[in-house]
Amino acid sequence: MSTGSRYLHTAVCSPPYRTLTYAVPPHLADISWAKGLRVIIPMGNSLRAAVVVDTNAEPPSGVECKEILWPLEHVPTTGEVFIDLAQNLSIRQMEPVGRILSNILPQKLRILPKHFLVNSGSSPRIVTLKELRGASVHEQEKLARLWAQNAMLPATGPGKLRTMVSLAVDPPWQLRPNAKREIAVMEYLFNRGTCSKPEMLATLGKNVGPAVNALARKEMLILREERDTPECSSPGQDFSFESCQLLCPSSEQSTALDVLSKDLERDEYCTRLLHGITGSGKTLVYHQLAARCLAQGKSVFLLAPEVALASALYASTRKALPTANVLLYHGYLATAARDAAFTQAACAKPTVIIGTRSALFLPVANPGLYILDEEHDESFKQEDRLNYQAKEIAYFLAKYHKALLLLGSATPDLKTFHAARSGALDTLTLSHRVGGGSLPAIRLIDTAGLKADEPLAPQSLDRLEEVIRSGGQAIIMLNRRGYAPLMYCLNCEQAVTCPHCRVGMTYHKARERLICHYCGYTLPFPTFCPDCGQNTFVPMGGGTEQLEEKLPSLLPENTSILRLDRDTTRRQERMDTILADFAAQKAQVLIGTQMLSKGHHFPEVRLVVAAEGDLGLNLPDYRAAERTFQLMVQVSGRAGRGDHPGEVFIQTRNPGHPFWQFVLEADYQAFYEREIGLRERFAYPPFVKLGLIRMNYPLDWPEGGQIILEMAKTLREAAKRSGLKLLGPAPAPLAQIRGRKRFQCLVKGKNWKDIRALYAQALRLQPNNGKLRLQLDLDPVNML
Repeated sequence: MSTGSRYLHTAVCSPPYRTLTYAVPPHLADISWAKGLRVIIPMGNSLRAAVVVDTNAEPPSGVECKEILWPLEHVPTTGEVFIDLAQNLSIRQMEPVGRILSNILPQKLRILPKHFLVNSGSSPRIVTLKELRGASVHEQEKLARLWAQNAMLPATGPGKLRTMVSLAVDPPWQLRPNAKREIAVMEYLFNRGTCSKPEMLATLGKNVGPAVNALARKEMLILREERDTPECSSPGQDFSFESCQLLCPSSEQSTALDVLSKDLERDEYCTRLLHGITGSGKTLVYHQLAARCLAQGKSVFLLAPEVALASALYASTRKALPTANVLLYHGYLATAARDAAFTQAACAKPTVIIGTRSALFLPVANPGLYILDEEHDESFKQEDRLNYQAKEIAYFLAKYHKALLLLGSATPDLKTFHAARSGALDTLTLSHRVGGGSLPAIRLIDTAGLKADEPLAPQSLDRLEEVIRSGGQAIIMLNRRGYAPLMYCLNCEQAVTCPHCRVGMTYHKARERLICHYCGYTLPFPTFCPDCGQNTFVPMGGGTEQLEEKLPSLLPENTSILRLDRDTTRRQERMDTILADFAAQKAQVLIGTQMLSKGHHFPEVRLVVAAEGDLGLNLPDYRAAERTFQLMVQVSGRAGRGDHPGEVFIQTRNPGHPFWQFVLEADYQAFYEREIGLRERFAYPPFVKLGLIRMNYPLDWPEGGQIILEMAKTLREAAKRSGLKLLGPAPAPLAQIRGRKRFQCLVKGKNWKDIRALYAQALRLQPNNGKLRLQLDLDPVNML
């Protein structure tokens, strides 16, 4: 125990994620303690990694604090803003700071080193954590002096070689049905992406080791030795503005750039909306603005909602800014690659960070510009593990760093556009396509009489064939991956459902699997019906995989077809190849889900077909119309971006729906006026704050439903006293996932504080047996 007078608050990065107060021992008193510094703390009989969140803490009354054992770095890797952001998220999401940090810190910063390396005397020696904890005061003082001289370092693994395993081929895999270990390895890598061999063996068991080696010999896997990244291998190169390969902006682009450049020079926080129709050249504005920011010695964040679009932005940025330090970061990267990117971002010169929402957590020094392309996209909101909205994170960081925040979209989020109309942020408009082209003509195709096994209407097929014969390209969007969404048993007239989620299992033909898209549960196929034991199945409906299979027989001979969805883009190199090949016109048709609907620039695309345009229009979600409008306008914008005019065929079973008139005219303003009136009438955002309290409990807990009803009664009374409106509890539209029954309560109010207070009361009413789980989703984008 310590008699010292300095205390630190530390957030533990592992369960129970508590924030605990520790004393600074005398031999560590001269260390420059700072927020964000990682430390080793004793907790019971164990040692944990923690992060300093307050350097001037008061000790709890009547408690003698334990001492911090040792720091893990001399200077915080993350910086003070990272901790301020984590604390802000902690308050907003009502989660411990330690849990927030465990979700946004890379793995290597959340774990303890095995030992320290001490370079004193003739040869280095190893000091284990156990030895450090048991060392005498004299020995710890000696080690503290060596630490101050950088002669003592944590052995976190730099320089250590490890075997990385990745897929070399996509399914279908030529494996025997009884090669279960080999199949398990391939499925694991398909779902998880590149990983280390020890990580895989820890999950699947050491007995799959021979299977990994056998698959490598068959050239189905790639094994490579990868060295852990050094702390700061290179600061990067100096940026040269003169080397930029930037195109000449149009008059509209120049006007926008003049305004935005002045915003950059002001060195104060500012937010702008860049509302540009599809094909109006928003990306050129981003590149020009990024170059100017780099020239000022500041870094840039350029974010996209999806990996495919981020990869395309990365390629175009590398071409436009060839001497810039450009870093790509997204969740599909292997753990080692994410760790390496985090380290590189922390020590690089001014950099352009391109990635998805999680890239915002990279500790880049001196950022001056944050750009969120396709800002309307719901993928900017994360709802699993840690709830956060990337736009709110970007707002916090831009305000902290006095930077410019630019939101770009052809179909802005209604809340963003409402804020612009209300004067909360200024709008810059690009209303013309670059090069003088016009928006494509849109046509509705009635599919009410189309058979279930006919993916495209005759009109769509006829026009598709004409485009291909004339040398053009086409895009077909079907926002449903897999081969068939349901496998229907003719004998018992039942579809195969997931036993954990009670939703239909999707058939993936190439993988020979039935897969639940909600929990990941799989069954091999062909299989026997779990209800009647027969195997008389027929696929119901169609997905992108089935469309890819059927289309060649319907199109001119030798038509080349590519598919872009989550199943074909698990491997980064495969995704890059698909996009590059289609851009190079090595294929005439690109089939895909919504990931191909926005941002991509393919000048030879003359036709876009939305195979099931109204697929999400009638979902029980107040944003269903907005989401469908955005998707249809965005995918339509892929057509006619070159010298040839574009056409769009939207297949729908209800062409008379008044909603389609807004899509046909690509009239965002009119759609906004109609939708914002409905939002105000029925009290939905932006006119109220919306919170969703999600509740779930295991199937084998029959009391769960009654307890939820009793909780809701108390909460409803509390909500009324606070001026809140609580709706529910009601079964969630997806009433069962992962073997747990799901309910939800919708809360409407004037401010977030009252909604969080109501949720805090729900937590107090929560039984302490661990069976009922609660989660608060503020401003939900997914109501399912």
